[in-house]
Amino acid sequence: MKLLRYETSTSGTSGGQEKPGLLDEAGVLRDLSGIVDDIAGETLLPENIERLRNTDPTTLPEVEGNPRLGPCVGQVGKFICIGLNYSDHAEEAGMTVPPEPIIFAKATSAICGPNDDVIIPRNSVKTDWEVELGVVIGKPAKYVDEASALDHIAGYCVINDLSEREFQLERSGQWVKGKSCDTFGPTGPWLVTPDEVGDPQNLNLWLEVDGKRYQDGNTRTMVYGVAHLIHYLSQFFTLHSGDVISTGTPPGVGMGQKPDPIYLRAGQTMQLGIEKLGVQTQNLVAEK
Repeated sequence: MKLLRYETSTSGTSGGQEKPGLLDEAGVLRDLSGIVDDIAGETLLPENIERLRNTDPTTLPEVEGNPRLGPCVGQVGKFICIGLNYSDHAEEAGMTVPPEPIIFAKATSAICGPNDDVIIPRNSVKTDWEVELGVVIGKPAKYVDEASALDHIAGYCVINDLSEREFQLERSGQWVKGKSCDTFGPTGPWLVTPDEVGDPQNLNLWLEVDGKRYQDGNTRTMVYGVAHLIHYLSQFFTLHSGDVISTGTPPGVGMGQKPDPIYLRAGQTMQLGIEKLGVQTQNLVAEK
């Protein structure tokens, strides 16, 4: 099942008025607002996901036109990211593989729709791309073991974990300020339930800038897999319904290009996707 959030009045950026929907097997967008208020919070509990799965899509109103897609999950409480979680990406960044997962937060205000414009912030000289597998929590998780960790997932999605490398790495403090600029968290297009995804450790993921492919990897090369990450994080804090985990990026980011790094500029276009989870397209614009 592919769940999503949409709005019919397009604005190019997140308008915050998204409605819940689903994409049926024929690729038709259907309105879910008569059944649930949002793809968020308690809607993502296993029993409510099952109720949606048992709904006949043909009984739902068809959404006409070409609405803007919002982030596929709303009202996100925690946006948790994992750093250096692909060994070959750690190598290109000149950093060692961590003995435990590196955890950092991304401000939820960075979240935007999968095809919204990405804004290069003022004074940015090193805005970079990162295609990542997103994991959305369904059943809350606290002190869970690795064997049962995947039972806590409502679904998976594509995330572009954009980064301003100078803000992140060359100025004092934590990574969060280089990760949290407005529009630096495109999420979606869909939240795909685990039954349609299968093994999360065998998904191809890729990213292109202006048609040139820079990232082309597979989640099987993660240092710490999805089940371990949920287990690990739940030892420190409760993962609530609708919390998002961005699980790290494969090699090919702009910072790692040889002989010289390459960074994003206004006027460029990114396209990225993950097998079974859909594709995002973003235009780069300068902060006004």
